[in-house]
Amino acid sequence: MKSSDPYQPEKREQEPLERRARELWREAARQIDPATAGRLRAARRDALQAARAPAWNATRWLIPTGAVAAIALAALMVWQPLPRASASMQAHQTASASPEADNELPPDAEQADPALYQNLDFYAWLAANDRQPATR
Repeated sequence: MKSSDPYQPEKREQEPLERRARELWREAARQIDPATAGRLRAARRDALQAARAPAWNATRWLIPTGAVAAIALAALMVWQPLPRASASMQAHQTASASPEADNELPPDAEQADPALYQNLDFYAWLAANDRQPATR
């Protein structure tokens, strides 16, 4: 069965080229002196170790990095700030805590004592005089 891949040359075109390349490589390998062969083997060994080293370095750092990330996540989960009250809630609390807020609106007629409504002029006079400093 013939390959229809346009990027691969046909097998019969490759065979003579491959055969000639192998013959030249074997002949050159037989003619290399032992010192050069030793240097080539050392260079090959160094290149292979360098190719494997980055993968080893990456895996070496995965465990400590993962441990630091887990500790940071645990610290963030434990040390969370208290939920902040919304601005309207804070305004409501400060308004209800101030004594002036009680004077702004009259009490409901159903909840107030009816005797309070009999002397409204007196309470108005009392409120007006309460704001003036006492001199004694």
